[in-house]
Amino acid sequence: MQEVKILKHRELSVREMAYCGLFTALIATGAFIKINIPVQPFPMHFTLQFFFVLLSGFLMGAKRGALSVGVYLAVGLIGVPVFAAGGGPAYLVRPTFGFLLGFVFAAFTAGYLVRLREKTSLRWNLFSAFWGMMAMYLSGMVYFYFISNFVIHMPVTWKIVFINCFLLTVGGDFVLCIMAAVLAKRLKPVIGLED
Repeated sequence: MQEVKILKHRELSVREMAYCGLFTALIATGAFIKINIPVQPFPMHFTLQFFFVLLSGFLMGAKRGALSVGVYLAVGLIGVPVFAAGGGPAYLVRPTFGFLLGFVFAAFTAGYLVRLREKTSLRWNLFSAFWGMMAMYLSGMVYFYFISNFVIHMPVTWKIVFINCFLLTVGGDFVLCIMAAVLAKRLKPVIGLED
């Protein structure tokens, strides 16, 4: 009987790893489906990554979703060009890296909130996605401001940060929130992992 329990636990672990790997790959793929936004002082990229980030939190839970994003960031930072503009450790001093870092917070927040209710509705999924989006934007905007002003010495005001890093992209990201909330409601009964 104990051997059967151990075997079931191993199968679950393999399934978890497979889904983590799948979402890491999907987030990387989402980086190449992009629209360039030519704003100054640094161009922004609108990608489908955020959509897959939210799905990872919805379907795998807060910790596994954040882990998938963390693996994606680690792969990019060691030099594999999986980010929208390449890869490598130099990415840490790009002001826009805060949004990639914010993906970890987004996956965790959305995954955590969605699991607070046993039966989730589309409205609750959207609520969870919205707060995941806010976590990403908070991380991205604060990082952008501090790296620009105190590391690479290209001063920007909070007004510029708000316009370039929020107003220009939040509409598209909200559409991705809706898409992720709808798809997660359909997929969760099939592939959702328990905490």
